[in-house]
Amino acid sequence: MLDRTEIRRRLRGPATRLRGSALPIVQCALAAGLAWWVASGPVGHVGPFFAPIAAVVSLGLSLGARLRRSVELVCGVTIGIGVGDLIISMIGSGPWQIALVVAMAMSTAVLINSGPVFSMQAGNSAVLVATLIPPGGTGGTDRMVDALIGGLVGIAVVAMVPTHPVRRARRDAAGILATAADVLRKVEAGLVENNPKPIDTALQQARATQPAIDGMRTHLKGGREVSRLSPLYWNTKPRLERLTAAADPIDNAMRNIRVLARRSLTLVRDDEILDPRLVQRIEELADAVDVLREMILAEPGDQPDQAEAARVLRSVARRMTPELVEGAGLSATVVFAQLRSLIVDLMQAAGLARVSAIATLPPTTDTPAYRPDLHGDHDTDSDTGLPRT
Repeated sequence: MLDRTEIRRRLRGPATRLRGSALPIVQCALAAGLAWWVASGPVGHVGPFFAPIAAVVSLGLSLGARLRRSVELVCGVTIGIGVGDLIISMIGSGPWQIALVVAMAMSTAVLINSGPVFSMQAGNSAVLVATLIPPGGTGGTDRMVDALIGGLVGIAVVAMVPTHPVRRARRDAAGILATAADVLRKVEAGLVENNPKPIDTALQQARATQPAIDGMRTHLKGGREVSRLSPLYWNTKPRLERLTAAADPIDNAMRNIRVLARRSLTLVRDDEILDPRLVQRIEELADAVDVLREMILAEPGDQPDQAEAARVLRSVARRMTPELVEGAGLSATVVFAQLRSLIVDLMQAAGLARVSAIATLPPTTDTPAYRPDLHGDHDTDSDTGLPRT
């Protein structure tokens, strides 16, 4: 028997997903109804089912590349209807005719464009022509117009009822940074206690952030589209550009954190000695990441801003001096190098140029050189071993 707390916990996930998708659902529903009304009312088509289908497909539930999908959809419908009308009028309808029409329509679409919406819509339209709609007459032209109406209505709905172009990506970025700070604190705790368990937990937690990073990039792409389409959000372009510029540094920071956690795990298991001051830098960097996360969430004009986040990160960077790894082993040197790389990534996320970020770090000419290209820790993804992109 489930208690009330467990029931609430199980219901919270679906409710959260529904809240997050509420506006896209409203957009799709509104676009479908408007597309049908335009095609059947002012335009005068009978049963214009391609119009609402085109509107819904052009919007979908994701925010990215709607303009491109709308164009692909209209072109796919045109190819499918054209090929279907032509072939079915010549060879009739039946199982092998349907198979042939779909193959030819999709092949034609693939030859013209590699977009998945393009080829799938061509196949779907060919099936409808081959099974439900008699070829010939003006039906083909009307259906092409219906698809165009649906795509245009979908774009208009995005402009009239837009999602906020920055909010979702901002929450994604803040969530990633919150995880980064938590991972750093777990690594610090494991190093202090000489206990691999919290570091192993931190490593798994860091590795699980890639879907959130991919979601952030998708929402940034959709945000750029909304900021171009909707006059309501033209003023968000500068902020969106800053957040877009921070996406790669945040991604690179998480990659460096994964390597840092893995090397810290090796260090503890090998019982290698680490300067306590270097462990303290990890704790300080976790606090700085919290400031960076608050900067991402802050409204324009609020604190902390980019300057404050950069100031806190510079304070940590200046204390990353070579004597922290004097006489240290390989893993300790790697931890030191990864912390420095991580600081550079985070300062870039705070708006600094890479050259300026690197210049903040103390020189390491007297420190034993660590070559990431030889050890594979920095230039390859820690999970796949593939080159970093």
